[in-house]
Formats: sequence, C-alpha cells, structure tokens
Amino acid sequence: MSADSTLFQPLTPDRWPDLVDLFGPERGASSGCWCMWPFLRGRDWQAMPREARRDALKGKVEQGPAPGLLAYQDDLAVGWIALGPRATYVRFQLAKTSRPLDEDTDAQIQKTFVVPCFFIRKGFRKNALMGQLLDAGSEYARQAGAAYLDACPIESDKPLQWGEGFVGIASVFWRSGFEEVARRSPRRPLMRKTL
Repeated sequence: MSADSTLFQPLTPDRWPDLVDLFGPERGASSGCWCMWPFLRGRDWQAMPREARRDALKGKVEQGPAPGLLAYQDDLAVGWIALGPRATYVRFQLAKTSRPLDEDTDAQIQKTFVVPCFFIRKGFRKNALMGQLLDAGSEYARQAGAAYLDACPIESDKPLQWGEGFVGIASVFWRSGFEEVARRSPRRPLMRKTL
C-alpha cells in the first residue's frame, strides 16, 4: 500500500481500541511493554505488572495530549510511533545513550520532543512504514510547538535480532533529516532533527 493511502492519526481516547488491536490485547506490543518503558526508571518498569502498564498508557491517552500517532491502512491500525515532550520520558532523559547534551539548555529541552519507539504490525514491516511514521511524527511535533526532535535509534551493519528495531533504525532517521549529535554507544547514536 502506498504512502498516499496511509492515514496518520493522534492516539486519542476514541482510537484506544485500535491501539489495543495493534499491540494485541494480551501481548501489549513487545513483552507487555504498552509503551511505558521509556516513561519509567528501570526498577519502576520492572515492578509494574503488564495490566498496570496498559492502564497507565490508557491514562496518558485519556489525559492528553496524544502520546503518539497511529498509522492506518484501510481502517486498520498498522503502525505506531510514540512521541512527546522529552521531559516526560524519564528513561530517555536519564539513559547514558539518550540523555540531553551537556550544552542543551533547559529552554531547549522544554522545546524538544523525542521518539522513543515504534511498533509495526506483522505483515506491514519492511514496507517503509517506519519512515512514513517518522515523517508524520516530525510534523505532529512541529505543530505541537517542538523545535527539535530527538531519537536514539539502532545502527547495525548486520541483520537485527528480534525486538532490536523498536527504537527505530538509524538509516531511516538519516533519510528523514536527522543528524547525529552524540554517540555514547557503538550502535545507538543520539540523533536530532531541527523542526
């Protein structure tokens, strides 16, 4: 299916059932994450049961603003990009690979959104959907007032193992206009796009 026939919508309460269908009601995307992994410190995430993660994300959706975008093809949710203000993603803020640059000011951090993860429905992967989600997410962040968009995708010269690509693929970010601003890990560049 072409990019022209893919529709991108913010995850609002009325679209919650579409996300549940995409993630799988029991599975919750990757290992029951329910996209709460980047919001919490490691020990807090580990202590939170799968159902509580689902409820926590649902609470964020109900409270607003939307914590990401869904991609639809023929009324079926086929992809997800999580994104929002950097300051709300505790793990992203604190992790060695993704923490802000030393020279980033508080004002700059307040104007920065991050892309911590993606999820694409089986059968729709390897069809450029990640790039489409990233472009739609960039525009969504810009319209929400962000001046910068940060991400810490994976870069690899060999095929990725199951589950490694959820943070995004660096080559997709390069093509979308991101630049590497730091490399604190051999395979995880911190990348930034000025919006």
